[in-house]
Amino acid sequence: MTRTRTRRPISPWTAAGLTLLLFFSYLCFFAARWFVTVYGRIGFDSILFTLQSSLSGVQSDLVMSFLLRGALPCAVCTGLSCAILLMVRRLPVRGLVSILTAIALSLGLCGYAAVDVELTDYVWDMVTRSQLYEDEYADPADVTVTFPEEKRNLIYIMLESMETTYLSQELGGASQVNLIPELTALAQEGINFSHNDGVGGFHATNGASWTIGAIVAQTAGIPLKTPAGIDDWQNGYGKDGVFLPGATSINDILDGAGYYTSFLCGSDANFGGRKTYYTTHGTDEIFDIYTARRDGIVPKDYFVWWGMEDLYLFEYAKQELTEISQQEEPFAFTMLTVDTHHIGGYQCTYCRGEFEEPYEQSIACSSRQVLEFVNWLKEQPFWDNTTVVITGDHLSMDNGYFERNVAKGYDRMVYNCILNSPVTSHNTQNRDYCAVDLFPTTLAALGCTIEGDRLGLGVNLFSDRPTLAEEMGFDRFNTELGQASDYYAENFYTALGKFIVTTAVLRINHENILIIEQL
Repeated sequence: MTRTRTRRPISPWTAAGLTLLLFFSYLCFFAARWFVTVYGRIGFDSILFTLQSSLSGVQSDLVMSFLLRGALPCAVCTGLSCAILLMVRRLPVRGLVSILTAIALSLGLCGYAAVDVELTDYVWDMVTRSQLYEDEYADPADVTVTFPEEKRNLIYIMLESMETTYLSQELGGASQVNLIPELTALAQEGINFSHNDGVGGFHATNGASWTIGAIVAQTAGIPLKTPAGIDDWQNGYGKDGVFLPGATSINDILDGAGYYTSFLCGSDANFGGRKTYYTTHGTDEIFDIYTARRDGIVPKDYFVWWGMEDLYLFEYAKQELTEISQQEEPFAFTMLTVDTHHIGGYQCTYCRGEFEEPYEQSIACSSRQVLEFVNWLKEQPFWDNTTVVITGDHLSMDNGYFERNVAKGYDRMVYNCILNSPVTSHNTQNRDYCAVDLFPTTLAALGCTIEGDRLGLGVNLFSDRPTLAEEMGFDRFNTELGQASDYYAENFYTALGKFIVTTAVLRINHENILIIEQL
């Protein structure tokens, strides 16, 4: 008599485990697809940072978009998979097949997601050590910065997602018409450091492809590197009330030179750790949607887009500049616009409706508002002694717009111009530079003399020194910016670095030279 071997069906616990595995895999897959579709491929480090930092004030449209295009498909696919497992779990042979199929599917989904969001590149960078900082970092603690006898004010206008791609094709951009004629005119009026023979800009790099990363790069001359260690996060990015405490920013230097420093944005300043970064680094006052409500700029319950649109932001800026300009000390005022944020930008009452693409309406409207604001500045008594820097923060993340309107392979650059600078340069065109170079360049635009014309990883563009992107080649420089750095981890993440802003005294001596004294 032949005995029949009984195969055990899949247990409920095994089915539940497989369902959870598939849920996680589908979530990774659809979340990755959603992120790349909405933002483009801007690096896994930006995803990791955003997940680890404050999401306070995030745009509701983005949340809804993720729920519909990320969470909902995940739930549907998980439900279908669960139903299939319940049907086949009692079948002796197919039970084993279903287990193997579920595992293979999960591996495929997670693998695709990892490649899609460039997780593999991030892991490779984390295990590859760069000596870039050891070889090239110019520590502000070791650099002499000499201010002019009469210190100039600084107004730094950071425009959300503003790039030279919006110029017409005839002017070197990628658009059918020039979407930013006002910003084009300002760049031609002032100083525009360009990658070509006309109005151009600078490269977006690793660690500077999203707002807070761009802020750090432009103001501290280093990219924002996203650490993998828990301790690094807790110490370096706001978990204990500080943000890169070992780094030195332009506001640290200006604060030590006797400047009143402030930062204004129209959203929640806590988003992405911006408030913590600025308060860590020499900034006296922060203005955002909450202070705008307090100060009567908008009603107490006002909230649109990310907080308040730019038409209120510029009015707020006028009010604050009028007040702070009455003080005896020089001022450094930084503001960040928001209307050109993805997805599709915000169409305010100033928009004219001249373009079919909503995003183009926002871009054109932003350009007009900046010109109006600059014209107002020129009428103020503090204008003659004020330098204005206008720059994009990073390339736009409205991936859908660029897929529809910009040819693949077009080399997109970030917009910049400097107005009312006491120094000039004959070497402004066909430059190869990045956000980190704006750190020393901005100080130079205030009339400061920088020993060696280097700060951080940046080079003073007014000088004759080549940038690191020009010396090394942009691709190599950008690659090393993304790689792990022991120097970065030891000196910037935590308050244990060799230069600690919170335990140092910055002062101006009798010769207007910035002195940094360790305590």
